[in-house]
Amino acid sequence: MSAPPHSIKVLIVDDHAVVRAGLRRLLEEQPGMMVVGEAGNCREAIETATREQPDVILLDLDLGMDYGLDVLPELFTAVKQARILVLTASRDPIVHHWAVRQGAMGLVVKDKAADVLIKAIEKVYEGEIWLDRALISQVLSELRSDRTDNPDRANIKTLTEREREVVALIGAGLKNKQIAERLFISEATVRHHITSIFDKLGITDRLALAIFAYRYGLARVPDSLPSEHG
Repeated sequence: MSAPPHSIKVLIVDDHAVVRAGLRRLLEEQPGMMVVGEAGNCREAIETATREQPDVILLDLDLGMDYGLDVLPELFTAVKQARILVLTASRDPIVHHWAVRQGAMGLVVKDKAADVLIKAIEKVYEGEIWLDRALISQVLSELRSDRTDNPDRANIKTLTEREREVVALIGAGLKNKQIAERLFISEATVRHHITSIFDKLGITDRLALAIFAYRYGLARVPDSLPSEHG
C-alpha cells in the first residue's frame, strides 16, 4: 500500500506488540500520517527501514535484549533522510542526553498525552528539534550535580574487579558472547556476573545498567557518533 501524497511515513520500533498496535492506530487516525512498518528489535528495524524508507522513525530505547540507541548509526545509513524521534519511559537525563548526542531529533516521554507525540512527529519531520524544556533543564542540572553523597556509591563498592569489567563492557555495548570472548570466560559465567551486578546495584535490565555505568564513571559514553543529522 503506497502512502498518499505529502503524508508522513512513520516506522514504529518497539518490542511490545500491543504498544505497536496502539501507536499504529493512533497515528493512522491522523490526517497526513501513515505507518509504513513495525519492528520489535534492532535487526527488524534496520531491515524494515531499508525497505520502507520512512520519514520518521519512532524508536523505543528498551527493546528487550537490544538497546534502541545501538541501532541509530545503522538507521542513519539505511535511511539518510529519516528523522529519529525517541519514545521512552525513562526520565533519566543521562538517557536523554545520550539520545541527543547520538543524533535523535527529539524525545518524548511515554506518559505524555497523545497530542504531544503527534506534534513531536510533525515537528521533527519538518526538521525541528523536539525536546521538552523541563527535560533540557533536568539534563543540564543532573550533569552538573555533585553526587558524592549518593547511596549508589556504596553499592558500587561491593562490585568485584571482574564485575566492574563486565559493567564497562556492557556500557560499551557488548553482548554476552562478546564479553565472554573478551574476558576469556564462558557465557554462563558472564550471565552469573550480570545477575550478581543487578542484585548489588538494584538494577533490573541492561539498559538501566549501562546508564548507571555512564552516570558513575564505570563505563565511558561511546564517542563514536554519527554525523549531525538534519
